[in-house]
Amino acid sequence: MNTLALSPDAQALLFTEARTANAFTDEPVSDEQVAAIYELIKFGPTAMNTQPLRIVLVRQGEGRERLLKHMSDGNRDKTATAPLVAILAADTDFHEHLPTTFPHFPGARDMFAGDAAGREQMARFNATLQAGYFLVGVRAAGLAAGPMTGFDADGIDQEFFADGTLKTLIVVNLGRPAENAWFDRLPRLALDEVVREV
Repeated sequence: MNTLALSPDAQALLFTEARTANAFTDEPVSDEQVAAIYELIKFGPTAMNTQPLRIVLVRQGEGRERLLKHMSDGNRDKTATAPLVAILAADTDFHEHLPTTFPHFPGARDMFAGDAAGREQMARFNATLQAGYFLVGVRAAGLAAGPMTGFDADGIDQEFFADGTLKTLIVVNLGRPAENAWFDRLPRLALDEVVREV
């Protein structure tokens, strides 16, 4: 008996057979695929419906060259050749959207307006949640993702987000996986190592 609502095929697509890709074919990722991914993942929950994730798409050309100089040596080559790269960032001015996204609490925007440190903490936490949704959304589109944290975040922020309100969290290569695109799957912790009841 399947105790999950997802079919075995969907479980495999999203989790059990999905892997972090390190190489991609040259098949492009379309605007329609990106839109479909976003239209799915935008429903993932965030605290107070803040939705602070911002996504900057970097295709080949001048933008990619600007990004590559901030990637670590181990990530530069695969980032150079991926069909599409997404910079996932946290918007520390998310509170400006709260009148729209959290309308039943009219004071929500003002509650955050004078607390830059608190806004950044909330933005980073919730945008990181959304980054997880993004990776699953990429898989749901039949694509593979290669998320990376090996880069100069301050350099990317200065390069792409000069006003200082967006903070880079993760850089993700995405596309169709090439042959031998991944390393062997690493072990996962067992249920009884992670879950306990009190």
